[in-house]
Amino acid sequence: MKLYTYFRSSAAYRVRIALNLKGIPYEPVAIHLLKEGGQQRKPEYLALNPAGLVPALDDEGQLLTQSLAIIEYLDETHPEPPLLPADALGRARVRALAQAIACDIHPINNLRVLRYLKHEFGVDDAQKDAWYRHWIEVGLAAVEAMLANDPRTGRFCHGDTPGLADCCLVPQVFNARRFDCKLDAMPTVLRIVEGCEALDAFRAAAPANQPDAE
Repeated sequence: MKLYTYFRSSAAYRVRIALNLKGIPYEPVAIHLLKEGGQQRKPEYLALNPAGLVPALDDEGQLLTQSLAIIEYLDETHPEPPLLPADALGRARVRALAQAIACDIHPINNLRVLRYLKHEFGVDDAQKDAWYRHWIEVGLAAVEAMLANDPRTGRFCHGDTPGLADCCLVPQVFNARRFDCKLDAMPTVLRIVEGCEALDAFRAAAPANQPDAE
């Protein structure tokens, strides 16, 4: 497999974690989101992924996009260890947690959104960072409540083995820390992330440990 990735992309980070949890070897192909005007905008990459986003996964010539779709594909084609629960209610809960991050928090703080705020609406860096922190703090507060108030939360987001929701949570908290978000009121989130970061699969996927890290 080839993974088109960028070391600081939280969406690519999710997929790296999933690949590592599954023990699936892959070749990282770095797509720098800032150099050369953004390598994701180059025609050769757009021919692979018309959205011009990372990650994209090439599995023997089959090109997959969108991190959650990629992770579920990996779970279906490499079922051990599972990243989704066996029961329908559990799967719905884990997907809700994952989507609370990947669909509610992440898109409005994506690099292209931040660039648009700065270049089209003229917000300065302080205003841009305040926007970023606000939406992460609001979103993670909701995730904290979903985790803290549910007995199905264990060492990890759902039970005592890491899964799809954990693949999403760790990169989002990494971003939150980069921008000095206030996380003190999120003890369950922080406890789970600490447990994840102790595992080799998560450590190996971390931005600082990627070949294209800067």
